[in-house]
Amino acid sequence: MKTVSLKIDDSIFGETEKILSQMKKPRNRYINEAIDYYNKVQKRVILEKKLREESELVKTDSMLVLREFELLGDVD
Repeated sequence: MKTVSLKIDDSIFGETEKILSQMKKPRNRYINEAIDYYNKVQKRVILEKKLREESELVKTDSMLVLREFELLGDVD
């Protein structure tokens, strides 16, 4: 495990302490779980952005291929 020193806003710290007192969970475990959750959310955001960018790159070609298939369908 790595040791990290960080500064937390007083309001966030106070709210966290209130929650922890009700949960009976160590502060360290709570912060680790929060960071793990946030990392998962951010990975999804990054993936979504990448997929949108890649989708934009192929959009024009996809529309051209679709039109060609539609024209082939009209020939029958």
